[in-house]
Amino acid sequence: MAKESSQGRRQGAEPHRVVVVVDEHSNPFELGCATEVFGLRRPELGRQLYDFRLCSPEPRTLMRDGFFTLTGVAGLEAADAADTLIVPNRPDTEVPRRPAVLDAVRRAHARGARLVGFCSGAFTLAEAGVLDGRRATAHWQWADDFRARFPSVRLEPEVLFVDDGDILTAAGSAAALDLGLHLVRRDHGAEVANAVSRRLVFAAHREGGQRQFVERPMPDLPDESLAPVLAWAQERLDAPLTVAGLAARAAVSPATLHRRFQAQLGTTPLTWLTRERLALACRLIERGESRFEVVARRSGIGTAAHLRTLMRRETGITPSAYRSRFGPGVA
Repeated sequence: MAKESSQGRRQGAEPHRVVVVVDEHSNPFELGCATEVFGLRRPELGRQLYDFRLCSPEPRTLMRDGFFTLTGVAGLEAADAADTLIVPNRPDTEVPRRPAVLDAVRRAHARGARLVGFCSGAFTLAEAGVLDGRRATAHWQWADDFRARFPSVRLEPEVLFVDDGDILTAAGSAAALDLGLHLVRRDHGAEVANAVSRRLVFAAHREGGQRQFVERPMPDLPDESLAPVLAWAQERLDAPLTVAGLAARAAVSPATLHRRFQAQLGTTPLTWLTRERLALACRLIERGESRFEVVARRSGIGTAAHLRTLMRRETGITPSAYRSRFGPGVA
């Protein structure tokens, strides 16, 4: 779980401004992901989460493969008002980005805006020079090309997304949704992120370190999906679950369960269980439970001391600090 964003805003303040730069041949899917996560109204939450805008350096922007032409959006100057700037991503990674776009990215970085690159957006950030010495990811099929062109960037090509504080990058198309929900979680807490994910009918939280792809062929019958045992465990997080118990529920050996977790989730059963319990603890705090002993017991963590240790390790803050930032009445 990530630390709280310095970009978060309190209730009563202007919504956080998210601006997406759309350039020639931009990918429509990632644009749609940004719109779905940051641009839609959320009447079920009773408040506006973000002020969302699109901008482009040209009045008419031809999208990828000429699928359609985008018109009627703001000019590139809108990027100068962004709290979070989502940079262009395009399939033609070898073509240099417009100097005006790169300048807008550099200005945003210089004034402390948060920068986000979906898929090949990492190339835009690297061309602007803001990724030198920083961690980032990109789609695995472009990893070799990216390393050759930008050797000073610490590329992590196997993960879904990388949160490097004020610069975040997502690996591929679907990972844009993972990173978008991660940002909502940073800005507004797990409860709001879960509400957004339910509306998207999408997984509420996949760790950024999860692998981009399954490194084995998709299995024939019988179905080896972990979904049934994960759903079963999520309903019993307060119970004394063990790896052996999960394996028995899945009707496999503990060794087989470990292999499936690594292949499908990129983590171990115990690590997944700990993170799920911590996520539940955070939701309980956000809902107003102030007794940390109760939070620890209901989430299966055990004791308030263990809860404190886990939260410090995974979020960088204590349960009390988390409550003050994400508790009831705090945006």
